Amino acid sequence: MGSHANELRFDSGRICLDLVATGTDSVEQLDCGRRLAAWLTGAGLVPAATRLPALGADWLHAFTELRAYVAELIRAEVAGRPAERALDEVNACAAGAPPGLRAVRGEGGRLVRELAAAPERDALLAVVARDAVELLTDPGARALLRQCEGDNCRRLYLDTSRGHRRRWCSSEVCGNRERVARHRRRAAVAARA
Repeated sequence: MGSHANELRFDSGRICLDLVATGTDSVEQLDCGRRLAAWLTGAGLVPAATRLPALGADWLHAFTELRAYVAELIRAEVAGRPAERALDEVNACAAGAPPGLRAVRGEGGRLVRELAAAPERDALLAVVARDAVELLTDPGARALLRQCEGDNCRRLYLDTSRGHRRRWCSSEVCGNRERVARHRRRAAVAARA
């Protein structure tokens, strides 16, 4: 994989899809508590500088397990086949209460978002699972669900482009890779001619 293989990205259009993108057949991005904390912050589940003292191996296991169920459920739904165990697991996580939020004065007196209490693992899992439920039960959002056409990329994303003709999860990553490959093929054909 290229230099982007282990880079956390938040460009899928949904939190649940961004979680699914953290694990592929060849790359595990949530390989330690520090990476999970970075993902939780980058995804907006916890405000920056939120302390996560309880984050440990059980959190990693729970998030990677939910990721597997969400991926299985979304891919099955897109393919038109059932995935009842994945559905049950996602629904069980979604039934939990999400973390409470409050507005507090930040620097310069502006209101900023803060968690009302220390973040709990199951509350954060509930946010991701609810996002998956909302995606799969909203016909408009579900109609925008795509899989990247890039070589060796299986990322799922929402195609919010005008005309809904987006082919890659990221024009800068997979799109650029495809354009470079196309250029090399043309150059090789021209060199043989």
